[in-house]
Amino acid sequence: MIHSDLLRQSRSALVKKHAIDLGFTDCRVAKAEELTQDARFLEKWLYEKNHGEMSYLENHFDKRIDPRKLVPGGKSVVVLSLNYFPIEKQTEAAPQISKYAYGRDYHKVIRKKLKGFLNVLNESFGDVNGRGFVDSAPVLEKAWARKSGLGWMGKHTNIITKKEGSFYFLAVLIVDVDLHPDEPVKDHCGSCTKCIDACPTNAIVEPYKLDASKCISYLTIELKEQELPDQFKGKFNNWMFGCDICQDVCPWNRFSRPTEEPMFKGENQLLKSEWNDWRHLTEQKFNELFEGSAIRRTKYSGLMRNIVFLAI
Repeated sequence: MIHSDLLRQSRSALVKKHAIDLGFTDCRVAKAEELTQDARFLEKWLYEKNHGEMSYLENHFDKRIDPRKLVPGGKSVVVLSLNYFPIEKQTEAAPQISKYAYGRDYHKVIRKKLKGFLNVLNESFGDVNGRGFVDSAPVLEKAWARKSGLGWMGKHTNIITKKEGSFYFLAVLIVDVDLHPDEPVKDHCGSCTKCIDACPTNAIVEPYKLDASKCISYLTIELKEQELPDQFKGKFNNWMFGCDICQDVCPWNRFSRPTEEPMFKGENQLLKSEWNDWRHLTEQKFNELFEGSAIRRTKYSGLMRNIVFLAI
């Protein structure tokens, strides 16, 4: 038994070393098992229609709460973070883009790293059965980040760490390797309600609970309708793609450090563009400026819809 536990610890240490070598900011481990408590919360959250029109969140419920349904024989969930906090930021007076979208589409950047990670694990442990996920599959990344001790869930529902704050992406690797799990960390939000108080659309309906249908990120990215709801006029605080308000006001983000990932660095033209530049953005310029960017999710028409809404 002692030998078995030492082996798990040794494997976990090696996995974490590989993760850092590949450029990830942090790496923690959780046991692959059903997320019983999170399943109850998710079921109620969906029943209350807090997901708006993101109907895909209703699909594959069984897989969302049990990683072994995604990777048969899965024993461990490796949780990874990758810092995206920018070195330079946009001109403040211009329509704002969430910091995570300044550079290349994070899905592509992280998928490449995950593929490399699996290759390294195969070299280290032999034939590893595993799959990597980054925000595009039925995986509760935040729940696993909390369970693995990577950080705690803040009242704005983002994962926070004392060392890094919350400006980082999450990714998950489910593997059939038996690794030593890490312990969850304590919630350090205390009595602070800055994120709740600062949200201009009151999307954080109570601590640790988000009504996504009121969130500026949802409204500017996920909502595909031609017109934005009139009830939110004048409440976007100049955000045209995503929103960082709840993270910007979080005291823990005073510890955020500039990312070392060059692919997340914003183009100078994007960062320096003024209101007039955005108002007169052509579709051709949109395609040039946002090639390989997550901003292409809104398409040209969606981004212009958002810009017009801000100008009303």
